[in-house]
Amino acid sequence: MRSLLLLAFLLLRICSFAQEEHLVQYVKPIVGTDRMGHTYPGATVPFGMVQLSPETDTLPYEVDGHYNKDVYKYCAGYQYGDKTIVGFSHTHFSGTGHSDLGDFLVMPTTGKLQLNPGTADHPESGYRSGFSHNTEVAEADYYKVKLDRYNIQAEMTTTTRVGFHRYTFPKSDNAHIILDAVYGIYNYPGKNVWTYIRVENDTLITGYRQTSGWAKTRTVYFAMVLSKPITEYGFQNSSKKEVYKGFWRKFDQSKNFPEIAGTQIKAWFAFKTEEGEKIKIKFAISPVSTANALENLHAETPHWDFDVVKINGHAIWEQELHKIEIIADKETKENFYTSMYHAFINPTTYMDVNGQYRGLDQQTHKVSAWTNYTTFSLWDTYRSLHPLLNIIQTRRNSDMIQSMLAHYDQSAEHMLPVWSNSANENWCMIGYHSVSVIADAVIGGNMGINPDRALDACIATSKTKNYDGLDYYMKMGYVPEDKNGSSVSKTLEYAYDDWCIAQMAKKLNRPKVYDEFIKRSENYKNVYDASCGYMRPRMSDGSFKKDFDVLNTDEAGFIEGNAWNYSLYVPHAPDELIKLMGGKKRFTNHLDSLFTMQLPDSFFAKTEDITRDGIIGNYVHGNEPSHHLAYLYNWTDRPWKTQERVRMILKKMYHPTPDGLGGNDDCGQMSAWYILSTLGFYPVAPGNGQYSLGSPAMEHASLHLENGKVFNITANNQSDKNVYVQKVTLNGKALDRNYITWLEIMNGGELVFYMTDKHPK
Repeated sequence: MRSLLLLAFLLLRICSFAQEEHLVQYVKPIVGTDRMGHTYPGATVPFGMVQLSPETDTLPYEVDGHYNKDVYKYCAGYQYGDKTIVGFSHTHFSGTGHSDLGDFLVMPTTGKLQLNPGTADHPESGYRSGFSHNTEVAEADYYKVKLDRYNIQAEMTTTTRVGFHRYTFPKSDNAHIILDAVYGIYNYPGKNVWTYIRVENDTLITGYRQTSGWAKTRTVYFAMVLSKPITEYGFQNSSKKEVYKGFWRKFDQSKNFPEIAGTQIKAWFAFKTEEGEKIKIKFAISPVSTANALENLHAETPHWDFDVVKINGHAIWEQELHKIEIIADKETKENFYTSMYHAFINPTTYMDVNGQYRGLDQQTHKVSAWTNYTTFSLWDTYRSLHPLLNIIQTRRNSDMIQSMLAHYDQSAEHMLPVWSNSANENWCMIGYHSVSVIADAVIGGNMGINPDRALDACIATSKTKNYDGLDYYMKMGYVPEDKNGSSVSKTLEYAYDDWCIAQMAKKLNRPKVYDEFIKRSENYKNVYDASCGYMRPRMSDGSFKKDFDVLNTDEAGFIEGNAWNYSLYVPHAPDELIKLMGGKKRFTNHLDSLFTMQLPDSFFAKTEDITRDGIIGNYVHGNEPSHHLAYLYNWTDRPWKTQERVRMILKKMYHPTPDGLGGNDDCGQMSAWYILSTLGFYPVAPGNGQYSLGSPAMEHASLHLENGKVFNITANNQSDKNVYVQKVTLNGKALDRNYITWLEIMNGGELVFYMTDKHPK
């Protein structure tokens, strides 16, 4: 009866969408994965702590002591081209260029018990199973596939903290559920620091796993409940480094013993099943304790009705997707709402239902006024994901900033996050781009935080001398290449972040801070070589690096880019950059060449994150430093070229196919670029509260804002040919500038683009 009442409630909850289009139909979690397979197709709710997804291989991180390049394909655990599945794990990154996670792999089997996953070439050597895409179903918060080897149908859905499995078995006297706590994404000897599994009774298993991977001190606790009692169970302990085993030798822990600990632990649970019998699993995780994991489980899934959880997940996604409603053709809708799906996966909730979470100080903290988040891929997401969230997920974005400030308070280095996950700082990539996210919120007026406290944290972060060349930067005005690599990229990105600090200081009436950081924001000039017209690595003696190729992306002073495109990275001062590079005509020619030249493969052969599929000329849309470049024509005499280039990129780099993205989605950054550009605007310099206008690729959009207002966007006469903007009106008045502001959007109203197929001469 309780399940029926809950189902009735959920049906009432989603009835508000009955007269509207169901947008989840356009979400394609399998299609739209990037061309390196870094986006998983499994089940998750928006910003969920659990991401339950299939794993398709178990490649080692190293081969013969050397990095295995093929492992890079498995950043998200799933490759569309693979033919076998090894199981379903509960934590994943979406579209990253580095990886971790893949916790607690579950695999249902029948027949002879095997605890080795086997190989893709010989799946019979382990427990893995073949599968076909014909039996795969992937929806928002639902995944289904048939495991052909065992004739088992696997289904999964989630709540924020619970993964819900449903396996339909054939008749078998030897049915098993394998819990593999050895498996992990980017696995290698020593990654598993410690694992503990405890059988509480015949349906409840608890435990934890501590790993030392990208995150060095990550601990995940779990509570696993089975819908059918276990007939027998056992463990395999293949730990090799346990020199001292104490007196546990008194027991045979391999079968029907209630607990085990070690670095390499697998468990199995046995059943007898009838034809078509369903065994369900509720698997909750926690960053704090097994007790909290069990509390999460009881709070979010108090029943065994899988379909109710699935319906609820669809309803939650429907609600989130309806925050932006567009009128467009089917392919655009599929690209758009799949992009919204990807953009609303990360950052992820990192907090139990009781408000507790693990902090960077490895202590348990508790909050009630806001939700703690993790998975901050900030070198990527500061550019457009967070500016998008600041519009359409305003409260969540404020909570994310609160989480960044908590990170600062708990950090031993007293820094805001750079790339953080699971109570760990990973130190991946460059800059201190939390500053950009915070400034964008403060400048725009999203004051869900204490702005002066936030500014103080930004200042302290920007003065951490031992961080990545900052000491040289502060003393010399640039990072010298002979002292610290990727020096030009770091100098340019530090200068932008410093500008963000200056804007906050100006807003908060702190003139001394403004003067200091506006001066620092001009440091980009110190790595510009007027003799060649490019940003160039500079040495500690003041000279420019002699061996210099403007197209080289390998050890040339730049990170995941080259001088040709990084010389255009001064997002906070495009007018000054144009002057520096010789004026508008010369600057326009540089931009034109970026899109039209041919970049030889040799120049990105050693860079994993850049592939031919993500390149247009020398414009690398598949990697983030280029994402603002098409909009820079707005500062020249040819703004119509922004409109032309944006529409070209939308068509070439995004498709509703299995290889639908031209690079790493990077926790939603690529997807957020698509969303904003399709709407007709983009934040070239987050932190100034402005969105540069482009060319909308839909007929109409309604942004339903959290303040109750609606911002409508209309593109009159829009088509694949009519990509140029004749004029723009805001609330009925002609707009005489090529940008709109965050405040104008948040006040609601109507932005109208009048489109044509002819650009101004």
